[in-house]
Amino acid sequence: MLGSIRSTFAGDTGTAIFSGLGIAALVWIVYLGIQNPDALFKTLVIGVADGSIFALIALGYTMVYGIIELINFAHGDIFTLGAFLAVPIFGFFGVTGTVAFSPAILAILIFTAIVVMTLNGLINITIERIAYRPLRNAPRLAPLITAIGMSFILEGAMFLWKGPFHVIFPDLLPNTRVSLGIYDVGVKDIFVVVSAIVLVTLLSVFIARTKLGKAMRATAQDRQAAQLMGINIDRTIAATFFIGAALAGAGGIIYGLYFNSVSFDLGFSAGLVAFTAAVFGGIGNIQGAALGGLIIGIIRALNERYLSGSWSDVVIFGILILVLVVRPTGLLGMRVPEK
Repeated sequence: MLGSIRSTFAGDTGTAIFSGLGIAALVWIVYLGIQNPDALFKTLVIGVADGSIFALIALGYTMVYGIIELINFAHGDIFTLGAFLAVPIFGFFGVTGTVAFSPAILAILIFTAIVVMTLNGLINITIERIAYRPLRNAPRLAPLITAIGMSFILEGAMFLWKGPFHVIFPDLLPNTRVSLGIYDVGVKDIFVVVSAIVLVTLLSVFIARTKLGKAMRATAQDRQAAQLMGINIDRTIAATFFIGAALAGAGGIIYGLYFNSVSFDLGFSAGLVAFTAAVFGGIGNIQGAALGGLIIGIIRALNERYLSGSWSDVVIFGILILVLVVRPTGLLGMRVPEK
């Protein structure tokens, strides 16, 4: 009884503190908007664009964890691999450097995206089959260490392939800006945000409406019961790895088109932030991963613009810890029984 009272008191106190800090942050943002609305708008646009990329990576983390409770630390490197694979495909069509956007370039971009997403998915399925499936019933530490090992293997392969240098990505998107009344937004920013919205929406519809999506949800809820109902667990898990890697590949292409540069170790930093976004929004929840990526992108942008970029990770993880203390399942996560 006394323990329950203490827990309730601690929870109420934590919620009050979190709410107070949230209100303070909103007041600070309003103040910044009053001081210099143009600078705040540009910062928020950058944050939303970065957050959209983090969201696409976070989807892979949250899907895999939701279905087999594995933190796939190699997923960030799968994201980088998508960008690396796109460069030679663009080069095959003679698309290098800065290229004027045209219908032909759009067709090449769509073709490249389809090929990269497919290759990324097949590579991730192979990794799941060789490295993760034999350890599916092993203690959780074994697949976790294996995932870290696969991350280093992928980074090493990309290092041998392209070296330690930054790989220049073709600049295909126009650098023009679109007027939105008082303010204007870059075409690149619009492309990133719209692409992320479309992909997240398609994934949500796929999970909710298709037979395979329902099999994924059933496997995530109770693997043994799903198997008894005739669901092919191995195929469902493989499909989850394929879709997560395909989205990461799309994210890699979008990142390359936005920043025009990628490096072999990009997956470590981007993957860490994306994993944080997945936990922040509620790991195992598709909409939570997208929301977490968006919020963390905005937090990073505000911190780098108004405070100090060197403190970005400290601020992000500090907020993450505070959120998890108040709501351990994340913003949109739900408490579920242990499988």
